[in-house]
Amino acid sequence: MNGIHDMGGLQGFGTIPLEAEESIFHAEWERRVFALDLAMGAQLSASGDAWRHSIERLPPVDYLKASYYERWLHAVIELSVAEGLLSHAELEQRCRELRDEEATCPS
Repeated sequence: MNGIHDMGGLQGFGTIPLEAEESIFHAEWERRVFALDLAMGAQLSASGDAWRHSIERLPPVDYLKASYYERWLHAVIELSVAEGLLSHAELEQRCRELRDEEATCPS
């Protein structure tokens, strides 16, 4: 069965913009997700197929809205939760803490 991720041969999405001397990472958080993915790969018993499948299970709208590294982050989170290394509640709590810290940071 094909999912939204299986876009081979589809047309109508426009051209892919190429950047002169494009960097691998467009933002610092992407570099961190890449590093996190590599580090978690050593901790998780999941295979590369499980990693890919966790991305493929994203709802179609979320898949299309997500950037490349947002999909990677989703995979790390979902596989970490599946293996009991992290819970969604712990993740949500930490996100709240980070938002609160950001709100209290001086401009």
